[in-house]
Amino acid sequence: MREKIKWAENKLKRSYPEKEMKIMELEEVEKARRFQKSFSEYAETPLVNLTNLAEFLGLSTICIKDESYRFNLNSFKALGASYAMGNYIARLLNKDIDELDYKTITSDEVRKKIGDITFFATTDGNHGRAVAWTANRLKQKMIVYMPKGSSQSRLLNIRKEGADVSILDLNYDDAIRYTIEETKKVPNGVIVQDTSWEGYEDIPNWIMEGYGTTALEAYEQLKKMNIERPTHIFLQAGVGCFAAAAQGFFANVYKDDPPIVTIVESNKADCYYKSIIANDGEYRTVGGDMDTIMVGLACGEPNPTTWNIIKNNSLYYVSCPDWVTARGMRILGNPLNGDTKVISGESGAVTLGLLTTITMFKEYEDLKNELKLDKNSKVLLFSTEGDTFPERYRSIVWDGEYSSVK
Repeated sequence: MREKIKWAENKLKRSYPEKEMKIMELEEVEKARRFQKSFSEYAETPLVNLTNLAEFLGLSTICIKDESYRFNLNSFKALGASYAMGNYIARLLNKDIDELDYKTITSDEVRKKIGDITFFATTDGNHGRAVAWTANRLKQKMIVYMPKGSSQSRLLNIRKEGADVSILDLNYDDAIRYTIEETKKVPNGVIVQDTSWEGYEDIPNWIMEGYGTTALEAYEQLKKMNIERPTHIFLQAGVGCFAAAAQGFFANVYKDDPPIVTIVESNKADCYYKSIIANDGEYRTVGGDMDTIMVGLACGEPNPTTWNIIKNNSLYYVSCPDWVTARGMRILGNPLNGDTKVISGESGAVTLGLLTTITMFKEYEDLKNELKLDKNSKVLLFSTEGDTFPERYRSIVWDGEYSSVK
């Protein structure tokens, strides 16, 4: 018997979190993209229109942003790492990031002024690789810690970027606490993390603004497709930085008529879902091993800033077993004739897996009706990673691991 999908409507009294929403205003995201464009590897990633799948599911449009092409790193994470680390260096120079570009920030003159920096990060794979890639480009040192259960292939990808990387016998949130303490021991040590705590807000906010580039690109690409506004957006959440970045951006640009946004999590790390069903405005945490194939979403403690953005804007919250994302991976990798293939990893495909499940499985018809998914629905999704764990990707897509069949 397959595990059930759980869902909840946001019944909190919502308000406009002005301070947090300013972070994701259009002007701020455009500023982030200007810096990212100074990297020679920058290129807009495709927005794939799954025309035939939309018709098959009885929807108007399904568009999915394929972040497997980003910076040749197979995930979107370098958008946040590059902008946060660039801003950190700009602050050391007492400059605005708009005064700097990649060529300037890596010049001998700037490096003499700032000296040697050691960047630290905790990661299940994608974030650490992105931070290591950026540190490499900035000619600085990188130390990465990974939680228990992390794959060797992801570790090797990080090591290839020149980082000192190791796997700890700790879950993700405890590994972050370990990294914080290790960073304090190193002169000019700086932790680059997308979660925040008291006294550590600027870097996570810069990461969020950097992530906004994928939302900005999608916004522009939709307009080129003559889609002025998506009716529905599904966003996967771990600590919540990506989800809040996209939610904050679209809530700002569609302020007068916001799309229905659904937050999607692994059922082993569903801190946002649990926070919403508590219905008191305070966030909840999830502990333990968080044993899910959606390792990029295996974060049990929300970022307080992202919680304020998400709880005040996102209307629905869904907790998904692993078979849901495995289903999404197979469908994207084996599209209907005429649709474009998308190679999407375990943390990238869960929203498409959910969308197809609630539109095709009668047992979730109540959720389909609640979301008002019908022939007029224009759905936007983000595949945040490609096959970052190739062995598991093959076992799921080729061999049928984590089947959705009862």
